[in-house]
Amino acid sequence: MVHSRARLTDTDLAALTRYAFGLTAAPPDLPAADELEDAEGVLVATRGEGAPVVREIPRWRPPAAVRAETPGWAVWIGMPPEEPGRLPARVLALLPAAGTSPDSAAVSAAAAAWGSVRAQGTEVVVVPVPVTATAPEVGWPELAAAYGSELLGARVLPAVPRTGGLAVVFTGLSGAGKSTIAGRLVELLLESGRTVTLLDGDVVRTHLSAGLGFSRADRDTNVRRIGWVAAQIAKHGGIAVCAPIAPYAATRAEARRLVEEAAGPGSFVLVHVATPLDECEARDRKGLYAKARRGEIAEFTGISDPYEEPTDAEIVIDTRTSGIDESAHLVLAELRRM
Repeated sequence: MVHSRARLTDTDLAALTRYAFGLTAAPPDLPAADELEDAEGVLVATRGEGAPVVREIPRWRPPAAVRAETPGWAVWIGMPPEEPGRLPARVLALLPAAGTSPDSAAVSAAAAAWGSVRAQGTEVVVVPVPVTATAPEVGWPELAAAYGSELLGARVLPAVPRTGGLAVVFTGLSGAGKSTIAGRLVELLLESGRTVTLLDGDVVRTHLSAGLGFSRADRDTNVRRIGWVAAQIAKHGGIAVCAPIAPYAATRAEARRLVEEAAGPGSFVLVHVATPLDECEARDRKGLYAKARRGEIAEFTGISDPYEEPTDAEIVIDTRTSGIDESAHLVLAELRRM
């Protein structure tokens, strides 16, 4: 017999987990498949005659196991209280994490905050739980009871917290000056003591995007990959400086979404290096524009392929009137104001 198999989203897996743990009574609405797997391909449930039969939930700890380790401990949900000195000696901290990745910024920030409380002498056990933070599927008192105690309090953030990380993305035509300004900005950021990663367009295509061409689909894939890597860097407080051409508005918007979902609102900074086409051609030491004009290079941005100028850039630079060092300092000054 051939079995159909479906992969669950993080949200679906959290719903299945709540059902398996007895936090909700009704079976969740899941994909119609005989076998259900998580994002890593682990088989987590199979279809019986009615409700799904749960086999394994790798990410989540059952309430019964937590109760056995922390009998009678006070339960607090989310971030620590603003005055943690009033907490009892032993606290079970439940972190709503439904629909998030295991290393989500919100969960990581809360866990780090509880680490500070632990350092002050309170015994703390931190447990991510399969409940949504802002629209919980289970009431906080009921959730606390499931994990073995009455609710002491809750402090749940309404949105992804700012991690302090940034993705600074330079966009512009070939020869506009993106890579040179980005490189100087990296030097300035390092001088200020920040952790910085440079994702330059040519270097990325040699390693991260090796094998991709210059079709629209391949260009989009290249920018998405840069956006994803930048999001991981920003999520953990670092700065990613990126310098692709990134010619299409929709793909730049997707990169912005990836970063801000990981590192919080305002963590994506788009810098348009708005050097005009004729100026880029005049500077063309590699002769790429001349080859594109002769038809020797297909799908060349600005010649045979479009460049969609940003309307949402946080910073616009005109390198005809602003030199490399001046431009980098301009970007640095804007970053410090954000």
